[in-house]
Amino acid sequence: MNVASPLADRLLALYPALTELDPADRAHVVATEAQTVHVPSGTVLFEEGAPCRSFPMVLGGEVRVARGSPGGRSIELYRVTPGELCVASTSCLFGHAALVAHGVATADSELVLLSPAGFERWIGNEAFRRFVFGIFADRLADLMALAEAVAFQRLDQRLATALLGRGAIVNATHQALADELGTVREIVTRLLRRFERAGWIALARERIELIDPAALRQLAAGASR
Repeated sequence: MNVASPLADRLLALYPALTELDPADRAHVVATEAQTVHVPSGTVLFEEGAPCRSFPMVLGGEVRVARGSPGGRSIELYRVTPGELCVASTSCLFGHAALVAHGVATADSELVLLSPAGFERWIGNEAFRRFVFGIFADRLADLMALAEAVAFQRLDQRLATALLGRGAIVNATHQALADELGTVREIVTRLLRRFERAGWIALARERIELIDPAALRQLAAGASR
């Protein structure tokens, strides 16, 4: 495989920092240290406590990274979309430690799995290293905001925030929202029904219509309703 390969072209389009790598080294790593995988929605890509065997780069789809059991109660940390990086995998490779979270594909996804050796070669490049640490900084800010919300915000505020910013129609199950908020489905269902009685939303199967976004924004901002 050479630098003009379809895979290399797609990686360069999504991860522009790779253009700063030496072309021969970039082509060598793509040819010998990377593999492309297609996974259906719901596939567990890595598990908490396991060693990191590869560095995932998302070409299509989405990966949900969360803390807790994939089959039980968990809290969503962040999501990885095309052009982004998984900081849990990155910190695992940097620290030679076990993974601190698990990752699950939330849609049919295509990923490039870079071997630890390939990651080590690329991270030696200053531009790629800056890109990786830039993602680290953004994710750290997100995780600090999440920690603040969990510690200081009521669950109804966090649920209102989760509903906003997704358009007038939110296509999500109550369980998916519970997983995102780190709680149980029964509590989310109870709060959603309360929102519906207040006239803020309309509930249907795996569908939530926002009737009064202004009221939800007021609640998310901390107003008592």
